[in-house]
Amino acid sequence: MGNCIICGTSTDGPICDIHQEDVAFEFDGDHPSQLTPGRYYLGQVDGYADFGVFVDIGNVTGLLHRSKLDQRLESLNWEVGDSVFVQVNNVRDNGDIDLGWSIRQSERGFRGLLVDAPDGDYLADEQEDNDDDEPEAAVDEQSGGTPAEPDDEPAADPEPEYKPESEQSGEADDQSGGTPSDEELAEEAGTASETDETADIDRIPVEELREMVGDAVRLEGEVVSARQTSGPTVFELRDETGVVDCAAFVEAGVRAYPDVEADDMVRLDGEVRLRRDEIQVETESLVKLEGDAEAAVRSRMDAALEERARPAETKLLGDDEELSAVAEGVTDAATVIRRAVLESRPVVVRHDATTYFDRRPLEEGVYDMNDATKDVTRMLGDRERHDEKLPLFVFTAAGSTTASMDGLELLDVYGAPRVVLDGRPADEPVAGEIDSLVTAEERTAATVAATVAAAVNGDVRDELVHLPAVSYWDEVPEPYADLAVEADIDADTARDLREAIALEAFYQSYEDKRELIVDLLFEKQTGLAEQVADQFRTKLEAEVDTATANLDERTVNDAAVAVLDTDAYTHQYDFPPTRLLLDELHRRLDADVVIGVGTDGLQVRTDGELDLEAMVAALQLEAPDAGVSDPGARQPKVEFLAGEREAVLDAVVDAAAERALAASA
Repeated sequence: MGNCIICGTSTDGPICDIHQEDVAFEFDGDHPSQLTPGRYYLGQVDGYADFGVFVDIGNVTGLLHRSKLDQRLESLNWEVGDSVFVQVNNVRDNGDIDLGWSIRQSERGFRGLLVDAPDGDYLADEQEDNDDDEPEAAVDEQSGGTPAEPDDEPAADPEPEYKPESEQSGEADDQSGGTPSDEELAEEAGTASETDETADIDRIPVEELREMVGDAVRLEGEVVSARQTSGPTVFELRDETGVVDCAAFVEAGVRAYPDVEADDMVRLDGEVRLRRDEIQVETESLVKLEGDAEAAVRSRMDAALEERARPAETKLLGDDEELSAVAEGVTDAATVIRRAVLESRPVVVRHDATTYFDRRPLEEGVYDMNDATKDVTRMLGDRERHDEKLPLFVFTAAGSTTASMDGLELLDVYGAPRVVLDGRPADEPVAGEIDSLVTAEERTAATVAATVAAAVNGDVRDELVHLPAVSYWDEVPEPYADLAVEADIDADTARDLREAIALEAFYQSYEDKRELIVDLLFEKQTGLAEQVADQFRTKLEAEVDTATANLDERTVNDAAVAVLDTDAYTHQYDFPPTRLLLDELHRRLDADVVIGVGTDGLQVRTDGELDLEAMVAALQLEAPDAGVSDPGARQPKVEFLAGEREAVLDAVVDAAAERALAASA
């Protein structure tokens, strides 16, 4: 039995079952069946095909299908022979290996490198120990190192009895550039806990360490992770300029500085070493900072990170007064998102279900407790299992109403940052709850989001300029119509794209349709948008014809009100969805108010300002037993008890007509 190098629990081998996906493996077998599905492996690019990338993992080859990539195959910049990390998803009976994408593409992204061998797993450093096990004289002769005198005592080793038999190969390693073993690291970090704190050492930024190899230095920063090897404890330390590994040794395999954990602020003194062209600090003393000292370091790091994350310039997509009014908010939101990327913090995008994105749609644009509970459960599981930071949540066309407050507050309990981007004013409680807010009342959420995206990464600006024009169902604001034309997107093409996206967003809304959407919006595949848009129009026209023939048209105090029974005269589970149908009826009909009424809820469309809160209050007086409430949807919606449907409908018709006339007066 051994101990897990991450959590220390007893396990057969160096890693426990829970942390299998936190480390990477080199494959030392010779048959696909010896691979372990679910693990991440180091491989080399073997070649490309139309359907994906072939990757060699040791002596076997697997396929990373294009559908598993996080980008288009054509934009992948891997070259044949490049080292890459992939996940083994499945090994088929015929020996075919299905691979998955890894967002981590460097060894630093994993919490250890192991070897997956037929007779068991072991640390990669142990293999290098065995390979380097040579007589002292031979090693010194080959590496150019100076042999130790027989009577010399190893000054940096407080526990000589733990010194491995291959210590000579470790000394040669510094000259030859080989990977140090755990025991070698232990030898050179030997006085970690017994040396008094070095006095009067100036603090050195991590970015300057490469110029100080061999010097004693002092670092201050945050512990990103603490990894126990079979020799020293390796602390990953980050300051405002970079990250460096620091090895600390007490006894082989024993945790040094057990009170120091991830997220702690520390002061570390040690000597700078160079290993495999990577900087490493051999720790002499490590002090956990508290009180004012901790606050000072944290403040310095936050200020530096904020400055680095803030865009040097925020240039709006178009000359738009509406967005110019919230330009500072655009910069702030972009800063929050860029900072999350710099901190390696996951970014979760929550969005209205009418819009394409990867598997996180929301119904009615409301972030309720059901959605928040799922997100919190997932993020806490990822933190526990993979040591991930809590994600940044970005809400687009969602999360701006009071109905989302419970969900937003649950995220706040755990300290998860939140950003809201929308095309409608946020309700006052939401504005005071979230970390960053960008809204523009006369613009679509897509316009706001595209503007923020351009501020986050200016390199993609030219690819985004046509997106705002695609998002308007009515008249496109002139600045965005002009930008679309500059991108060779005329009004008819923009309409085709808008309708095609609406159709594709409806079907399989929880599935990833990345390549199809990319083809529609960015690749301009000949005929694709037109074909899908034609399906949109055919389905919509059929539903509009049915709805128009079955409208209950009323006149209330000179106001024209059109009522549609959506239960009886729509295909509820087929395209178009009810809200899109009501939007289209409102655009086409010469009616002051359009109402769609279902079993226990109704939706209202009107050109005038509708004070839904006041209307609901009036309805509660008119029908006190109907359980009338406002669910907080982005479009005006009222919910009620099914048994009081007719009473509520009559009251809504009167109230909506009265308010429509008042707004137009």
